[in-house]
Amino acid sequence: MSVLPQVAPLAEGLPLHSLLDDLQLVMDGAYNPVHPGALAHLDPPPLTASVAADLICAGLNNNLLAEELSPSLSRLERSLTAWMAESLGLGDGSGGVAASGGSLSNLMALVVARRSTGLDCRQDLRVFCSADAHVSVAKALAVMGLPADVLHCIGVDAAGCLDGDALSVAFSQAKAAGLPVMAVVATAGTTVRGAIDPIASIASLCREHGSWLHVDGAIGAVFALSASHRALVPDLDQADSLTVNPQKLLGITKTSSLLLLKQPQLLSQCFGTGLPYMEPSWAEAHGGECGLQGTRPAEVLKLWLGLRQLGEQGIAQLLSSAIERRSHLQSLLEPLSLTLRTGPLHLLAFTPRGLTPEAAERWSLRTRQRLLESQLMLSRPLYGGRHHLKAVMGNPHTGLSELQRLAAVVSRSLEESADA
Repeated sequence: MSVLPQVAPLAEGLPLHSLLDDLQLVMDGAYNPVHPGALAHLDPPPLTASVAADLICAGLNNNLLAEELSPSLSRLERSLTAWMAESLGLGDGSGGVAASGGSLSNLMALVVARRSTGLDCRQDLRVFCSADAHVSVAKALAVMGLPADVLHCIGVDAAGCLDGDALSVAFSQAKAAGLPVMAVVATAGTTVRGAIDPIASIASLCREHGSWLHVDGAIGAVFALSASHRALVPDLDQADSLTVNPQKLLGITKTSSLLLLKQPQLLSQCFGTGLPYMEPSWAEAHGGECGLQGTRPAEVLKLWLGLRQLGEQGIAQLLSSAIERRSHLQSLLEPLSLTLRTGPLHLLAFTPRGLTPEAAERWSLRTRQRLLESQLMLSRPLYGGRHHLKAVMGNPHTGLSELQRLAAVVSRSLEESADA
């Protein structure tokens, strides 16, 4: 359901009861991530502490452009990003900056990579990523004014991970052509199946060729916050920069993305232009000189308070339960005539075996509608030339009954397809 309230303001302002009616209409037509059948995307239910902090953030109306506009919150952001970077393995002295989404984090990482590799003025270069990398990589290079042929997408193996041998060949070909490799973007948690690229071997190639290694860990990097799950996303310490999105699983309200670097001072060296209308920074640089965004709210507040609400045990439990739900759904679907696409995380996509791509598309449309009628919402990605249904198991309200109902709907739909 999609609704549209009256948009334009009236001649006179509305009383409170009318404003609440308007809000209710919008809420009635909103996507509800709290519903136990909300399994389509990386949008978990928000933590109460994060919601409260979001409200306080709006009320404070501080601006992380400069410290005199957000004295305590600027300090909190620097400290929390440093803690997060060190916790994820980037080492002492690491840190970063909050950003409005993973696409912006990835863009800023590639801008820093270009400056740090001394390729500011060159367009005849290469950037490598996997064929399953997020679309934001191509978008970032376009924003940077680089031609489309700069980006080379490397094939993936049967598990959906970047093919290391193919990457090595691509490096050799670039060298033979006299083209420097500015960066490799490895993915820790691909969008459809949650695959983890072989970061250690990619890092070795980057060191050999003097290239920047950025890890897009928007989906998977949070697993490294838990000692019991860190092995699922190994070798993040090899990255020069890392994107992490706590909003995708930990229940932090949108937006919550961080760009983390081993050398966070590179941010101000790259983006600092001076703020002559502000008092000098008390640290190395104002927040507005550490990224593309100038004026921005204190999004760090909802991340900080949300993590405080969870604690280490709560973080680990969220991660464990998400993987357990994915494993249980996988066990329910494995006996069916499906090709399953998954990885070590909490994403699972599937498509019928033995159907043409056109028939698979029709099946996915029909089955998704049946699932919606059963109060279950899955997404319908196009992957490998075929439509799949995808379940993201990060909703803690999803129980065994929803998973069993999901498998039953899929099973009946497969039977109907076989009888047709």
